[in-house]
This record gives sequence, C-alpha cells and structure tokens, in this order.
Amino acid sequence: MAILIDETKRVLVQGITGREGQARTKLMREYGTNVIAGVTPGKGGQTILGVPVFNTPHEAVAALGEIDISVLFVPAAGVKDAAISAIEAGIKLTVLVPDRVPVWDAMEIAAAARSNNARFLGPNTLGVLSPGKGVVGMIGGRAESARQWFKPGVPAGVGIISRSGGMASSTGYYLGQAGVRISTIAHIGGDAVLGIRIPEAALMFEADPLTEAIVIFGEIGSTQEEELAQLIHDRKITKPVIAYIGGKAAREGTRFSHAGAIIEGGRGTHAGKVTALREAGATVVDAFGELPSAVVEILKRIKGKSLMSEAEKNAAWHTAITHIEPNKVAVRGYDIADLMGRASFGATVHLILTGELPSAPIGRLMDAVLVASIDHGATPPSALSARTVASTGATLSASVAAGIMSINRHHGGAIEDCARQLKAVADRAVKESITIDDAAARHLAAMKDAGERMPGFGHRYHTKDPRTARLFTLAQEAGVDGAHMKAARAVEKCFADAKKPLPINVDGAIGAILADVGINPSVFNGIFMIARTPGLVAHVVEEQTREKPMRRIDPVNHGYDGPSARSLPTS
Repeated sequence: MAILIDETKRVLVQGITGREGQARTKLMREYGTNVIAGVTPGKGGQTILGVPVFNTPHEAVAALGEIDISVLFVPAAGVKDAAISAIEAGIKLTVLVPDRVPVWDAMEIAAAARSNNARFLGPNTLGVLSPGKGVVGMIGGRAESARQWFKPGVPAGVGIISRSGGMASSTGYYLGQAGVRISTIAHIGGDAVLGIRIPEAALMFEADPLTEAIVIFGEIGSTQEEELAQLIHDRKITKPVIAYIGGKAAREGTRFSHAGAIIEGGRGTHAGKVTALREAGATVVDAFGELPSAVVEILKRIKGKSLMSEAEKNAAWHTAITHIEPNKVAVRGYDIADLMGRASFGATVHLILTGELPSAPIGRLMDAVLVASIDHGATPPSALSARTVASTGATLSASVAAGIMSINRHHGGAIEDCARQLKAVADRAVKESITIDDAAARHLAAMKDAGERMPGFGHRYHTKDPRTARLFTLAQEAGVDGAHMKAARAVEKCFADAKKPLPINVDGAIGAILADVGINPSVFNGIFMIARTPGLVAHVVEEQTREKPMRRIDPVNHGYDGPSARSLPTS
C-alpha cells in the first residue's frame, strides 16, 4: 500500500497550461498518475497533453465527478485563491508546490482546510511519490529516473518523510541503492506554516499495513521532530523510526536551508531533537551517509520484507509482472497455483495487463470479450494469412505468427481506434457543455469533413451484430456503463437519425466496454490477439490436416461442413 497517492487517486493539476504545469503533468502521467483534469482560469475548453482543461475546480468536479487530489503549479501570489477554490470544490488533498507563499495566505488555506475536513501538503513541497503507483508534484524529475531510483514497496516498504525536497529524493535514492524498498516518499515542505507535518505523516505510515519502518530527514527549527518523539513515547507510533537531523552547526537566529528551519528562543535545536528522539526509542544517525546502513540493520533485525535480495538489488532492470522463485511463480503478486482453478482466464488477462484482479462480474465480462473475438471465420486477413503460410508446410508457430502479424490498424485495430474516438466524443460534451448526442453529431461532422470514417460501426454481413447486444447486456450486469458506452449509443443514434444506420459492431462494443472498465487502450490490439490465437491455431491445424499443400485459397467462396446448430446446456 501507500499513503496520500496511489494509482487509484484522481488528480487535478491547477496551472496546467503554464510551462511548469505542463512539464510536471508530463512527469506525472508518464509515471502512471491518474491525471484526469487541469484548471487554468480563462483557458477552459482546451486540452493539454490529452487532459481536459477547466476554468475552476468546481467546473472540473461538476463535469468529471469526485477528484481526490489537486496539485498547484501557480505563482505564489495566486496559491491562496487556487488552493481554497480546490478545497471548497470538495477536493480532500491539495498539494502546494510553489515556494514564497505568504505566511498569512498559508494560514488562511489551513483554516479553509479545517472547515472543509480537507488536508494540504506544503507549501514549498516537491510533493509525494509512491514508487510504482503514482507521483503528485515533481519528485524524481523524470518518470524514467523515478522508476530507476525508487524501489516499489512490494511486498513491503519503508516510508520516508523529509523536510527537504532535495534530500527527499536523495534519501529514496540511497535507500534504493542499499536494497531497501519504499512505500511512499513525502516531502512535507520547508515553510514555517505547513499542512501535513512530520507527526501527521508518521501516523499515516503507522496505519499503513505494508509500511514496516519510518525514515525521517529532519532539520532544526519547529517542534515537529519533538512531537514525533512524543508519539513514539506514547506508543502511538510503534514502527521503527530511523532519523537524521540536519543543521547541527547552526546557531540561534540562523536559518538553515528553509524558512521553517530556524532556531529561536532555544526551541528547535539539533541537540534537543536528537535527544528527544533517542530517549523515545528512535534511531538517530550522526551523518546522513549512515542512514541507509542503519535502515538496513533495523530491517534485518525485524526480519522485514522491505529488503531486497542480493539478486534483486544487483538486477540490471526490473519487471512488475511475474516473480519467479524456487518452486514458486507469482503473477502480479498472486501465486499462480492459487489462481489456477479459481480465477478465470479473462480475469487473469485483466490481472496481467492492469496489475489487479477484477471483480467476479468484470471477470465474466472479460471472458465474454475474449470469446466474442475467438474467431470471425476464414475470410479475415489473420485467418487467411495463417492458412496461406500453413499450406506451405510451415510450423504451427510460424503459421499462427503470420496471422498475428496481420492484426493491425485495419484488422483488429478498430477496437482501440473506436475507444479513442468515443473518448473524444465524451470529452467534447464536457468541454463544450453540450449533450452527448450533440457531441456525437459534431464529432461525426468533423470526421466527415476530414474524410475520416468512424471505426467500430457497421459490418459487412451483420445489420445488427448479435455479439454487441450480448456484450452490452453483460456489461450492464457488471455495472459497466460509462462515458464510452454512452458515447457509442449516441453515435449509433446519430447514424440512425441521418438515415444511415450503422450499428456498433463487436469491435466497437469491445473498445467501449474495455475503456469503461478502465483498461488502457494501448493494450486493446493485444487483447484481440489473445482472443484470436485459438481460432488461428484451429485454422492452421485444419489447413494442414485436410487440405492439399500450396493450394490457392479463395478468400470468399468456401462452405461450412461442421456441426449443425447446437445449444449450451441449461444448467
């Protein structure tokens, strides 16, 4: 697990149209964060990096539903109004990246958060990152480096709380080099008035069942570390705490690094913090370079699962799909022997592609999607290609591969293409504040003007594809009826109103359903390949066992001599 951010959280970016907002949105999306909207006053209706832009957080919430987190990339003078607008829109966590936010503004934000049962991180924070799950803010700089530096906390990890942005990243990096997995890195910010502080973040890690220890990069100034020591003393924090406190040489009245790191009136001294933490039972190292080895030693002592094996630590690269150990195979964390006989093939396809097992109804829906595409006869290019190569005497693998290689944009690709067009229809309805029917009409008109055709609608043989109705029924039984399916019905209605009935076909139905299930469209062609492979195997075997080699295969003129119509058993 993780705190504050994971792959399920819906994120809004305020200031998304600015240079910094765009750069950090790119980082977040590439790392896997579910960025669903942006806000820049006066820029509503635009799209940035595929993300719809609204004028206010209220508009975004009204259009898209509940939003979990808003992250701000706006000038310091605009932080107060932007943050309060997000809080009053019902967003429960606001991440304030800008520095130099006036203290009085931060205090007003804190008051608004209390009144609305919300929280904020910062100001002057790089944000929060849960390795392998999501990032809000700018920790890591680039998605590639963030993946390389910070090791996901699976099956467990340590939590990092830092008062310094640069040292938040450094702590995560050096722990990773030492073979330590991380659940979440939280940079709380360096200002004097903060939202989430060290004690609150530590309590979140204490409640997280998969965080085994808490690592602190502290500083002089404020009483946060002393408050943490009291929580440890009171047994409200029971997990091991390992800390380093910066600013040992600072004198009273001297600011160390951040606005909040200043000793005044004898409070917040380095010695006082170290003494309080050690007396409470925390481990405090004297030098930052000692922190990783201290964490490793404590994890060994408690037999923690956050430590990587030597093979894992020295690996040149990593995969999050399958873990192999002697006498054990785990797919996305699940023992494959446990999956066998308990999870359907469709559910397991969902697991391996998304990382999570679906609910039973979604699993049945995935099964139906795979069955719907298992074979569409001998005329599609994949079947003809496989049979043609099979007739030369090629191996089963080569023949099936030939069929798979023919699956591309114009064969099977309609699933992904249709899903993306349906998303464009749904986005247009939101951006232009019009009905989904009007959005479909405008989108189809624009496609016609551009000389494009709507994929996923119409069929050479079927005037009403029987598979579509069945898939939509199963989807509704599974509780799936989102923006893509609504857009599909609107497009179908638009065609009918224009006296050009083009009902949604099986490819379009699958694209709409998979998109509403939440699967990334980039894998839709792959799902079609998975489904089609058994049919290709059957075509290859039939070709090589009942037909002459090197025959001329007519793509259309062929008959059927298989079993007559049969029905499934009723029970």
